[in-house]
Amino acid sequence: MKIYIIGSLANPDLPALGHFIRLAGFEVFDQWWAASDDADLIWKQYAQARGQTYREALNDHAAQHVFEFDKSHLDSSDAGVLVMPAGKSGWAEMGYLSGQGKTVFIYFPEDPAADKWDVMALFATGGVHYDKDELLDAIQESLHGLKEG
Repeated sequence: MKIYIIGSLANPDLPALGHFIRLAGFEVFDQWWAASDDADLIWKQYAQARGQTYREALNDHAAQHVFEFDKSHLDSSDAGVLVMPAGKSGWAEMGYLSGQGKTVFIYFPEDPAADKWDVMALFATGGVHYDKDELLDAIQESLHGLKEG
């Protein structure tokens, strides 16, 4: 079973969570994180130096390549884990997986009590989790039926 780890390039804890889930026997896609936390900023600066607007840059080869790379792994994944905090891209990826009927989990490494709450977290059909062991138990329970089917 393949799990797509969704989150922020600025989150240094993502590789460790991916490794933790891998140790439980799952295939995990988190390689997008290797692009570095300033990849989006550098892409923007590069496009602007070329005189491109945001819309033009989205239609250029680099953006299309990165998008198709990530989308191919979203499409081939059985489930996703949105690791908080996450931005617009993370929520879009979670929505994309959820819209495909795939199980999505939200993982808060820290209690979100002080943060703004969002009811759209209900799209996470695998639930909201605050502990990585609890998250792993939920993944195993949820995907157990998929392995047998």
